[in-house]
Amino acid sequence: MAEFAELSGISRPTVSKYFNDPGSVRKSIRIRIERALAKYDYRPNLFAVNLNRKRPKIIGVIVPDTSDMFYSEMVRHIERRCAQDGYFVLVLSSRGDALHEARSVETLLSLKIAGAIIAPLGAYTDATRMETLRAHIPVVYLDSSLQDGSPFVGTDNEQSIGLITDYLCRTGTPPSFFEMPAVNHNAAERSNAYVQAMERLGFQPEIVTVAGKPDWRFEEIAYAEALRVIDGAGFPTSTVLCANDRIAVGVMAAAFQRGLKVGREADCRLRVAGHDDQPYSRFGCPPLTTVAQDFFRLGNLGVELLLAQVEGEEPSQGQQQLRLGAQLMMRASA
Repeated sequence: MAEFAELSGISRPTVSKYFNDPGSVRKSIRIRIERALAKYDYRPNLFAVNLNRKRPKIIGVIVPDTSDMFYSEMVRHIERRCAQDGYFVLVLSSRGDALHEARSVETLLSLKIAGAIIAPLGAYTDATRMETLRAHIPVVYLDSSLQDGSPFVGTDNEQSIGLITDYLCRTGTPPSFFEMPAVNHNAAERSNAYVQAMERLGFQPEIVTVAGKPDWRFEEIAYAEALRVIDGAGFPTSTVLCANDRIAVGVMAAAFQRGLKVGREADCRLRVAGHDDQPYSRFGCPPLTTVAQDFFRLGNLGVELLLAQVEGEEPSQGQQQLRLGAQLMMRASA
């Protein structure tokens, strides 16, 4: 930047002021700087500029799987909201693995950033390392909490599972519940919420368990387990509520493979429903009945809760733990 300032004939503080906020310098100076930028093809190093700031403008984000459309959609809304306040987002993936999650946390610790939004692995998360990060910068957990009272934004699983269980019981046979691998706390929360909802409605809970270690290949695991169930005694009921939409995709693929028609019409053998309303869920064959998490509000509130801490505001207990309700999406699959 010093070299660019000398070449352009403009003081370094003025050049620095321009890069922080182009509107903060006089129009005539701004035109001179922009002409020099075009002439010398100069771009300031984002990380170098950030190191020189008293208040960094980078937000770190860690998600379990960047290829999962739920998390890619969340990141899209986080990036949009951060950009409104002039923050750059650095996204890392834990790849669903505790060791990679720990390495991602170490990466954030090595950088000068304003704060972090993290979707943790839960029981497999290195809590000590997370506490170290929280001691250095503000952190908000998203989607899955560590159940330690830390700032968190997510969906109210009791409300969302209760909502769709009630709908399925009212419109057909009571659902059995197809679990997701225990990759985070959502797995147990949704299973428990299903049991509570069924008992409240006076029905016997029926759970299809998924054995093995935590694994994010939801479709593949659900497909294999659903084939095993169909080829054996069959599902406990003719309605299957899946812990998430990706599990539902695997179940419907298995049903198709075995010639079981999915839907709510008279000739259908199985009803299938999910949870999340991922972007592709409405385009399945048949379109998936599910409950929609509010991606827009989850991303917005996560960023707002984090930036409030960055600004030095201490959120109240009610503001720290935000659980949003979900909306029922009735489609052809159930």
